[in-house]
Amino acid sequence: MGKSSSVARACSSALAVLILLVHAAPAGAALTGSDKLAAVYESILSAQFDRADAELKQTCPPAPAEACQTLGVVSLWWRIQLDPDNRGRDLAFNQRARTSVRAAEAWTKRDARNAEAWFYLAASYAPLVQWQALRGERIGAARNGNRVREALEEALRLDPAMADAHFGIGIYEYYADVVSAAAKVFRWLLFLPGGDRVKGLQAIDKTRQSGNLLRGEADYQRYQIDIWYEHKPDEAIAILRSLDARYPTNPLFLQRIAETYETYLHDPRASAAAWQTLIDRAARARVYDAARVTALAEQKRRAIIARNPQLF
Repeated sequence: MGKSSSVARACSSALAVLILLVHAAPAGAALTGSDKLAAVYESILSAQFDRADAELKQTCPPAPAEACQTLGVVSLWWRIQLDPDNRGRDLAFNQRARTSVRAAEAWTKRDARNAEAWFYLAASYAPLVQWQALRGERIGAARNGNRVREALEEALRLDPAMADAHFGIGIYEYYADVVSAAAKVFRWLLFLPGGDRVKGLQAIDKTRQSGNLLRGEADYQRYQIDIWYEHKPDEAIAILRSLDARYPTNPLFLQRIAETYETYLHDPRASAAAWQTLIDRAARARVYDAARVTALAEQKRRAIIARNPQLF
């Protein structure tokens, strides 16, 4: 992704963490049914979507219906993220995401002093923001991203102990500070507040070091930051390897490892080896969408060999 995509990338990455906040247990007041919601999200991160769908049916109640609606959208978003060129799920995603937002908005109107309601409103917007950024809807992504920030701030006003909401705002702080000058002009035109890179990194790293439910998402955010803005590809690879070890059935993490080796570390042998590992996993049906993954990995590996015949 090039520099011209800074706005979309910032909106997407800054809010990606919030899809995990759906199930996280804030320090001061645990979200209702958080244990079951956490199990669902683990299935989603593992790209085991059928299992996640089955688990959702047993999760709300006790968790609020709005939480399960949002996690259902998150599950669909991950399927899109794993195959972003396929637009066949876009219509269903857009409809379900907006239904989820309306349900959460209705909850905040019924119970405006409930921090959990505002927390879920933020979470319901997050996958929609990411999808809008992916599809180039920059203005919509920026505006809805700001709604996430506003909802989290309201949740914190009502419950200052909601530590995970602080983390979500920390992600916003980082990207709002480091995006390009052109993106900052865009942000100013939409009346979006600025950020603080140092505070944002502190919030992310604190969650990576001491978090439990948020650790996986915080790691993925830090990988993206290290690649795009902090220029630390070796650290990014280490993070990706940890994620791949935890969620080996999700092909995205190993795919990112292969791409990082070639593009940022200039190591075609390591990249080809990573693609081969993905091919081997798919052959044993140990990754989601094995046929598509096999075709992609074989294509990428052949291209690397063709560009570097002296190494193979």
